[in-house]
Amino acid sequence: MSFDGQRLYALLPALYRGRDSVHGEALKALVEIIAEQVAVLADNLEQLYDDQFIETCAPWVVPYIGELIGYRSVHDVAPQVGSPRAEVAHTIGFRRRKGTAAVIEQLARDVTGWHARVVEFFQLLGTTQHMNHIRPDHWYAPNLRQAQALEDLQTPFGRAAHTVEVRRIASRQGRYNIPNLGIFLWRLQPYALTNSPAFKLDDRRYLFSPLGNNTPLFTRPETEDGLTHLAEPINVPLPISRRLLHDHLETYYGPGKSLLLRRDGEEVDGTQVQACNLSDVGDDTWAHQPPDTIAIDPVLGRIAFPENQPPPATVQVTFHYGFSADMGGGEYERTDSFDALLQPVQQISAPATIQTALTARRPGGAVEISDSGRYSETLTLVVDAGQRLELRAANQHRPTLVLGNTMTISGGADAEITLNGLLITDGALRVPAVANNRLRRLRLRHCTLVPGLGLTRHGTPEHPDRPGLIVESPEVMVEIEHCIVGGLRVADSAQVRIAHSIVDATHETAVAYAAPDGTAAGGALQLVDSTVIGTVHTVLLELASNTIFLAALGAQDLLAGPVVAQRRQAGCVRFSFLPLSAVVPRRFQCLPRIPSEETRLRPQFTSLRYGDPGYGQLTPHCAVEIRTGADDEAEMGALHTLYQPQRETNLRVRLAEYLRFGLEAGILYVT
Repeated sequence: MSFDGQRLYALLPALYRGRDSVHGEALKALVEIIAEQVAVLADNLEQLYDDQFIETCAPWVVPYIGELIGYRSVHDVAPQVGSPRAEVAHTIGFRRRKGTAAVIEQLARDVTGWHARVVEFFQLLGTTQHMNHIRPDHWYAPNLRQAQALEDLQTPFGRAAHTVEVRRIASRQGRYNIPNLGIFLWRLQPYALTNSPAFKLDDRRYLFSPLGNNTPLFTRPETEDGLTHLAEPINVPLPISRRLLHDHLETYYGPGKSLLLRRDGEEVDGTQVQACNLSDVGDDTWAHQPPDTIAIDPVLGRIAFPENQPPPATVQVTFHYGFSADMGGGEYERTDSFDALLQPVQQISAPATIQTALTARRPGGAVEISDSGRYSETLTLVVDAGQRLELRAANQHRPTLVLGNTMTISGGADAEITLNGLLITDGALRVPAVANNRLRRLRLRHCTLVPGLGLTRHGTPEHPDRPGLIVESPEVMVEIEHCIVGGLRVADSAQVRIAHSIVDATHETAVAYAAPDGTAAGGALQLVDSTVIGTVHTVLLELASNTIFLAALGAQDLLAGPVVAQRRQAGCVRFSFLPLSAVVPRRFQCLPRIPSEETRLRPQFTSLRYGDPGYGQLTPHCAVEIRTGADDEAEMGALHTLYQPQRETNLRVRLAEYLRFGLEAGILYVT
């Protein structure tokens, strides 16, 4: 029934409505007030009914329903982790399957946001066969003719039998025992690069990476069909092996899948492609190049075109690479980092040139690159006084800028320049100290200034001693957020603020931060949730919070310590790792505290070489004081906001509720 005032008034006898119209419609006003209050009551009754169900209840009701069914809340710290409403909704369904491997696997994905696979290790024990439980494929010694089974050994997907282990799985040492349950987690995530120009070595040899280095290709995980399904290799972000691609080419290759080739603008059909080992044979030759098909090496990220076909004019690749976080640019959501008020926005794509668009936008505005192409130019960014200029990649894109020389950045009084979402290689950024350069602010957001100004084919820095950003102009404010940058050279009167970023001088004894001459003190510095590889020499360390300084003095260094701030009466260093010999303002809750701890607490990384999937990621073997040493008990460093310790705690809370009695679970990190 509709409680509309006009409708209720029309139901009254005409006699009363006629008299009411003569006396100013006071009765009509009363009926409308009554109808309004009845409508409020009706809405409240409907909401009370909706509040009985988790799918439709008001947000304030969710914890009460959770309490009714005994739901235990977890850390709400990561955006990848499902909402409490969804968890409460799933709780009853999960409890019906409580104790099964499928439920544990689903819980692991829900509360950590990582891909997971659960393995019941008692099924992998080498035991005597029983006639009531015959397992003809359960061999104590693996079949050497089954190449894929051999490749899966010591992985979450291995099926070979093992002897029993007596070490506890909770210590991440022992695995194969009757009560043991292994929860394998993939911390690395797959990031796509779509229709990116392949790096050309010659007419027939190409590399997937736009930087021209070897890179492993990762699986684009497919969604699992149901709750009872345990994860398979196609459901997790696994590096693709040659054998796996060879045996399941149709699963991994094609539109919407893990990788795809486009030759001269046309998609290459899977029947024209095969997996192959394209390792080096000498300096300029690859092994095993097939004579009549296109070869792909997913381990090295290489492509070889056959001799019996004309060489391609253009080659574009779509593939997935592995990394830990949304940092340094990529095809992830970056809309919040855009300056929404900046107008006009000029969009360009290859083969247009960036410099032409930048010249047209000197009065201010934005130049947006709407593809993930490769642009080889020497750029000059100039903006008029009082104006703002942003050079950015469109959302969900990551173009590569290959600089022929140093990129010069300048502007008039109170001008601002922003770079967003760009991968910049083969050249540095420079803010020169010239008379007409009065730039006020330079922002780098979600950008990568490749450490060492580029990579060789084998992933080593091309120029490890050269910085990525040089700021010679005084009074400039430099803001770096969610970036990966090489060494910084900053004038002593400038200021630098770095957050959620990696500053990589390519070696801990190299200079990560200093004045333009590489020796004197650079401008005032702030660091939050960042990782610095190399020495630091600054006028003032205003703030260092949740930051790792991996620095050491070289044999020829004359600094007083690997991290030096000239003014120590001001500033703060808190919840950070830095050498005890660092000369900095007063420390608060920093590590190490005493010399005997320095070796044990030294941060251990999966890799410190840019281009590796585990770059900048702390290993599980790193000291727990580092992995939980931030001010909110998350890890120190650039990956602080992933809240990895809290994710693991979430999983342990759920295991206490859902793990079957008598079983012991171990959390094992695959990546």
